[in-house]
Amino acid sequence: MTFVAGPVRVSVPATSANLGPGYDCLGLALELRDELVAEVGGEGLVVEVTGEGADAVPLDPSHLVARAMDAAFGAMGLTSPSLRLVCRNRIPHARGLGSSSAAIVGGIVLARALVDGGPDRLPLGECLALATALEGHPDNVAPALFGGFVVCGQDDDDVWADQAPLDRRVRATVFIPPTGLSTEVARGLLPATVSHGDAAANSGRAALLVAALGSAPERLLRATEDFLHQSYRRPAMPESLDLVDRLRADGHAAVVSGAGPTVLVLLAADSDLSSYTPPGWRHLPLGVATEGARVG
Repeated sequence: MTFVAGPVRVSVPATSANLGPGYDCLGLALELRDELVAEVGGEGLVVEVTGEGADAVPLDPSHLVARAMDAAFGAMGLTSPSLRLVCRNRIPHARGLGSSSAAIVGGIVLARALVDGGPDRLPLGECLALATALEGHPDNVAPALFGGFVVCGQDDDDVWADQAPLDRRVRATVFIPPTGLSTEVARGLLPATVSHGDAAANSGRAALLVAALGSAPERLLRATEDFLHQSYRRPAMPESLDLVDRLRADGHAAVVSGAGPTVLVLLAADSDLSSYTPPGWRHLPLGVATEGARVG
């Protein structure tokens, strides 16, 4: 096997996991993309980063994209070559929009594209398994890899993901706070057990959400009710949950995006919600990314 000549470019979308009741099993790709460029050559690894997180991420082999590339090269039976890596980040870090998953998926797809015959050596199913092993859960990496609305899960080393139908009327908008929250902190607030009633109600809402996103977006408000995780996380992100409550009281299908603290609203049509933006926050209307990580 040989490496391809010239730079290779990959873009990878932001993602929102959970979508309310779909805890650890539902994810949606959003049209906000990080862009990665890599070229084999030189001596060692050179990493350049601009945009989100540029002043906080390492510029050495511990950079998450570089680590994912190294894992992908290893999965293809190769030693990582010397290369120059340029990351143009648009996805906010530590905000619940899948920045780490984008880095992992982007790195894997980039390494795969740098190798002659890479797609044959590392099929998409193996990319998913590798990305999940690096990230810990498939609900962000799966939509980042495949795009659209994805139902996914894992059982030990067995990881699966399937794109579900998505109504063309569905839109998304996000409210991004000025400070982030680590996934570890957010997960640490969850109880070890929940009641049978809450589990049953959540299962019903998650099933309804698949139907609502597929063909009945008028059901999104009820379909995005959560009984498993959001309320327990209020102490870590009170402003986010207050905004969710305010939006939902006005009939908008608002949820915490992933582990938060960004707030995601799913819409059945274009709608201007900018007036809800808290001071210091950003409001971004986003399309759904029907395509996941792409080369070129």
